[in-house]
Amino acid sequence: MTVEKNQPQGTQSNVQGIVINGIIAALYIAVSAVVSPFGFGQIQFRVSEIFNHLIVFNKKYLFGIILGVFLTNLFFSPMKAYDLIFGVGQSLLALVIAILCARFIKGMIARMIVNTLVFTVTMFLIAIELHLAFGLPFLFTWLTTAIGELVVMAVGIPVMYFINKSVHFDKMV
Repeated sequence: MTVEKNQPQGTQSNVQGIVINGIIAALYIAVSAVVSPFGFGQIQFRVSEIFNHLIVFNKKYLFGIILGVFLTNLFFSPMKAYDLIFGVGQSLLALVIAILCARFIKGMIARMIVNTLVFTVTMFLIAIELHLAFGLPFLFTWLTTAIGELVVMAVGIPVMYFINKSVHFDKMV
């Protein structure tokens, strides 16, 4: 992108950030749609959760990730109201914790490992949601949803790391 002479410098980066976050949200939704049967319920493998690792490269990705989670839950969740509160809330909480932790952690892989653990632990919110919505046992549901999140996020570490080598996520927004 080039900057027009009359266009303030910050405007270009704001527009670019909005566009990139829109693309992230769209990718999150598209990947979620493909694995929709496995993205909701007591056992979850929502492959789109791999995009949560973008937060370790730049905190500005928070908006695209949250928008993607919100719209995915709005379009595909069998329990929309619960997922719009608990699902979006869990993602926002985990992303904010990851942003705060990143200040103290050197290295992208270490940050992604911490991010994976944060998302895995905060799946207790999804277990509460499923307990309230369907009466599923809290501890067992926390275990099953946490395992699914751990697997997806752990597999996502090398994937996002190697994609970053070419794409440079930290410089996109």
